Amino acid sequence: MEIGLVLPTIGPGAGLESLEAGASVASRLGWRSVWVTDHLVVAQGDEAEEYGTILEAIVSLTHVAARYPHLLVGTSVIVPPIRNPVILAKQFATLDVLSGGRLIVGVGVADTNDLAEFRNLGVEHRMQRRGAFVDESIALWRHLWGGATTPFHGEFFHLEDFVFRPLPPQGSALPVWTGGRSPAAMKRAAQLADGYHAARTGPADIVDRIDTLSALCAKANRPLPTISVRARIRFDDAPGDVYTMCGTDADVAAEVRQFAESGTDHLVVVLDETDPVKLVDIAERFHEVAVLAARGS
Repeated sequence: MEIGLVLPTIGPGAGLESLEAGASVASRLGWRSVWVTDHLVVAQGDEAEEYGTILEAIVSLTHVAARYPHLLVGTSVIVPPIRNPVILAKQFATLDVLSGGRLIVGVGVADTNDLAEFRNLGVEHRMQRRGAFVDESIALWRHLWGGATTPFHGEFFHLEDFVFRPLPPQGSALPVWTGGRSPAAMKRAAQLADGYHAARTGPADIVDRIDTLSALCAKANRPLPTISVRARIRFDDAPGDVYTMCGTDADVAAEVRQFAESGTDHLVVVLDETDPVKLVDIAERFHEVAVLAARGS
């Protein structure tokens, strides 16, 4: 099971030093990937406490990809309905070119709690059709990344006469990962995605999701997508309402081992820390725990 890190681009203290600390320690420890979260202009209130301070996702990944050539870079997750997906197609293709084919595009549909952000960006009308918008965005990206020159006509996008170059090194196979747990989300992952990227999900839950995905993929005559879980790490804390790997080193090691045994391919961890020194300490502690878990100790 590969390990990835959600970079500390969110919250008070997020900036160049925190970004560098996260990418540097992930690279030094031999982790496989680094990831960033996407918000642009959230409303004041509860959302602002977490996402009011945030570095822009694609710019952050471009910086990291240039400085750390052994890391995969990904979005966890970007929200196509709050952006222009044609521009996103170009940005992702460019980042894939500049990184030598190291990009993974994780996408999400957002939820109704994000309505104010949709409104701030002038796309409130997309909220009710955001799932269909994401599905069509993925189809559009595949069309452009694969080098097609034929028109593209959908519900939201109409491209008749266009040129799209350079193509990403990964072409139309540039990995797109989706998450969610609703029937529509599971169907999207089985029919359209290369990876399933779950959040707030423990080992037992991911086993059930894999079973569901396996059945849906069989019906769609597609292989099972890469299975990825994004999980918070809080050493020495007690369990809360939202799934978090917490407790002693042994407790966290047991959870990591259960993820590996569940069929999870890629565990992406959130350390909830922007202080560079504290961030590195937690990452190194988790690395020792993860290595012990992988060895079955």
